[in-house]
Amino acid sequence: MRTFIKSTLLMLLMPMSFFAQSTVSGIVTERDTGMPIPGANIVIRGTTTGTTTNFDGEYTLEGVNLDDVIVVSYIGFAPQEIPYTGQETINVQLAPDTAILEEVVLIGYGSTRRQDATGAVQQISTEDFNEGSIVSPEQLIQGKSAGVRITSGDGAPGGGSEIRIRGGSSLSANNSPLIVVDGVPLDQRGVQGVRNQLNAINPNEIDDFVVLKDASATAIYGSRASNGVILITTKKGKKNADLKFEYDLKTSISEVVETVDVLDADEFRNLIETTPGTDLNLLGDANTDWQDEIYQTAEGAIHNFTVSQGLDNFYYRVNLNHTSQKGILKTDLYQRNAINTALNWDLLDNDLKLTLTAKGSIDQNDFADNGAIGAAVNFDPTKPVYDPNSRYGGFYEWTNNQGVALQQATRNPVALLLQRVDEGKTERVITNFNVDYRISLVEDLRFNLNAGLDYSENSGYNSRPTSSAVVLQDIPDEEVYWGMNRNQLLDFYFNYKPYLESISTSVDLTAGHSYQEFFVSSQQRYTDQEAEDNWVLNPIVINRNALESYFARASFDINDKYLISGSYRMDGSSRFSEDNRWSSFPAVSVGWKINNEDFLKDSGVLSELKLRAGYGVTGNQEIGPVYGYVGVYTPSQRGASYQFGNQFYNTLRPEEYDKDLKWEELQTYNVGMDFGFFNDRLSGSVDAYHRTTENLLAEVPVPAGANLSDRLVTNVGETVSRGLEIGLNGNLVQTDKVNWDLNYNITFQDLEITKLSLGDDPNFFIPQGGISGGVGNTIQLWKTGIDPTTFFVYRQVYDPNGQPIEGAYVDVNGDNTITEIDRQAYKKASPDVFMGLSNNFSYKDFNFSFTWRGSFGGYIYNNMQSSTGFRGAGTVTPQPYYSNFNANVLETDFDESQFFSDYYVQSSDFVKLDNISAGYLFAGDKVDFRTTFTVSNVLTITDYDGLDPEIFSGIDNNFYPRPRTYTLGLNLTF
Repeated sequence: MRTFIKSTLLMLLMPMSFFAQSTVSGIVTERDTGMPIPGANIVIRGTTTGTTTNFDGEYTLEGVNLDDVIVVSYIGFAPQEIPYTGQETINVQLAPDTAILEEVVLIGYGSTRRQDATGAVQQISTEDFNEGSIVSPEQLIQGKSAGVRITSGDGAPGGGSEIRIRGGSSLSANNSPLIVVDGVPLDQRGVQGVRNQLNAINPNEIDDFVVLKDASATAIYGSRASNGVILITTKKGKKNADLKFEYDLKTSISEVVETVDVLDADEFRNLIETTPGTDLNLLGDANTDWQDEIYQTAEGAIHNFTVSQGLDNFYYRVNLNHTSQKGILKTDLYQRNAINTALNWDLLDNDLKLTLTAKGSIDQNDFADNGAIGAAVNFDPTKPVYDPNSRYGGFYEWTNNQGVALQQATRNPVALLLQRVDEGKTERVITNFNVDYRISLVEDLRFNLNAGLDYSENSGYNSRPTSSAVVLQDIPDEEVYWGMNRNQLLDFYFNYKPYLESISTSVDLTAGHSYQEFFVSSQQRYTDQEAEDNWVLNPIVINRNALESYFARASFDINDKYLISGSYRMDGSSRFSEDNRWSSFPAVSVGWKINNEDFLKDSGVLSELKLRAGYGVTGNQEIGPVYGYVGVYTPSQRGASYQFGNQFYNTLRPEEYDKDLKWEELQTYNVGMDFGFFNDRLSGSVDAYHRTTENLLAEVPVPAGANLSDRLVTNVGETVSRGLEIGLNGNLVQTDKVNWDLNYNITFQDLEITKLSLGDDPNFFIPQGGISGGVGNTIQLWKTGIDPTTFFVYRQVYDPNGQPIEGAYVDVNGDNTITEIDRQAYKKASPDVFMGLSNNFSYKDFNFSFTWRGSFGGYIYNNMQSSTGFRGAGTVTPQPYYSNFNANVLETDFDESQFFSDYYVQSSDFVKLDNISAGYLFAGDKVDFRTTFTVSNVLTITDYDGLDPEIFSGIDNNFYPRPRTYTLGLNLTF
């Protein structure tokens, strides 16, 4: 009987126990944006029972008992623990965990978790950006990423930069990366009328940059991805956020740090007096520092007013921007007025997401005559700026006995600036409409449609008065120009992200189509004495090209340990003939998350260890001539008209072409490792790559009569580049009050031309690198076996005291005669190593940051010394005038030019303190007030004798100096 009672009770309790286990479902989202989090972990604490969220952040967890604690976690966010008390639905909002560096990053046509990326991908977010009065977006990330070298073109306000990812891969084709802004790939050729095409993007509105470096990451962009891809994402509103206003002001003062070392008036007089055959009557009585006359202390201001709000299913962000920055070169001015909008709608229970972004800007420029820089270096310092007896607007000019300006003399540098009007305006809009729809009929399937437009119109006017010595005619020299750029995009793709529980594999499949068309037109008119109404209208110039593409990608994460990814893109470009129009760009990569293996996953020290390897093929279609495969005729421009009777007619010129032209093809092998220790308090990555560019596009000489020119852009060679990139991140201190982060990156790189000839001549080379001095002189060369920035010089001979002997060079071939054969390839402009170090420190509401950069192993040709560093440079002139000298003439005492001496090839090694910044936040109940002070271009440590060792071309010639800038920032949030 007792046994029967026990059995009966047990049978009654078993179903009670069964029904005590429940099922919970819900959605996991980001707290700040309301966006779903795919791949979040939902686990019952103390057990192995759990699940993960799908692409929409949805989950279903079975087997939950009363009093269980559900732990929800995702890398990059602080985990949450929720006691289970019988709820059927538990929705969770995860807050970002700044102590964890893992996060979701964009890749081409999709996104992935950083820990699941198999390519060389780096995300740089707002907290990592450089501080200061930054006008051009790329300056935000200068020195922040291994393998990415950003060199500002010069010190002009709003000027652009040369961006190189892994050193570039081409010779004559474009070496800049593809820039994609909120899903819209920009035209790699740039936009007419602007100093920098990225200036249409307000740096204040950028949320992050994602740099795709290797082919396994970039091949999804196919024919434009050989030089890497940079994805720029702008800020959006936040879901369910209160109405927020923000005003940000940055006021700046810029000053000249250093000028070219030339002779002052006393030194100049002494040199003229000690040079035989000079005419002392040509000397003046003034003591003019011409560089001081053309430069100024420049003011600037950047205003940003932003409003944002998040409603139930609609959230937005609107930003108004006004930027005004004077240049340190007088009359130079850059202004931008812009509006940036981001509108988001979540409809159909979040199944349909609509995003509209638009960036409208008006760029206005007063362009200074940069020729004044060279004129200031060369003009006689014994002459005054002004001459009341001058017929040229009161400015002193070199004249003959009749007071007429000597045409071949150096012009007055101040007059070059003040007597010129050169104004330009560009109106531009970059807009993108994105539709993201979760197809309810098929779970985990999404459709994404992207429609983009980048449209701009530009106009400009420049003139000089008849009183200018530059204009030696009786009428003003005037020019009016205008143009239009249109870049249209339409792409769509399907994305399917199921989780195959039977094989513990997350699958990510993408397939789509893209069409992009580029249209550019330009026209100008100018004054001409011989025209009937003094105006000549040039023919309108139009070019159009289009790109059609099909792409696909498949990625697999097996058991959260083994990663496999492959992509394929087929591009068709109108830049090539039908025989060469289509090409394919495949890529494959693998990864192994070793830290998730059983023998490491419980490690208290190692938080991440992932090995990566990839291979891919990318292309380059930016070849210069838009229709280089077909014969075209170009209308003549100014000065090339043909007279017939009393009328002048424009001519048509046939252009050279190569009917077999095709795009470059780059093959890249990449191996890498990502690692993290102590919950990623110390983390980093190492990447090594080998790249080969085939069908290399280069402009090469061709035999006379072989084409319509003696030079032709064609597929002619091959380059090989290799490199090693190391990035380290250290969260050295992390407490409630103190945070201290350090980032260090270093890059080793090497580039070599391995083939460059239409024939088999091993001595074939192509001169490059034009220099000032003489006519048509070059100082660099392209040749097999060397870097394309290598210098081509004679080896200088020195006396026992280490002084260069004028005209004495090494007789390389031993024929007792110095000839062209004795010129040798020597050193190169590109560095062997470059690095960056960034610091971010905060204590309570105070923060302090700085960025250092270094470059080593590169050289620079000091053309400022070689062109005017000898006595004949200023005294042997075609007309009776004298020019100033570089102070180097006092060291060499050269009488004649030595343009090709390796004496002028000098080390460009440097260490720069780019910026240093301090700020304090005054937090209030309703208003937060933050103030910052930043100094940019603080310090340069170098042995280089010239103005600045960081000149991208490797040739220092009349460089617009980079200023030192002091910026006071004020920010109000309410």
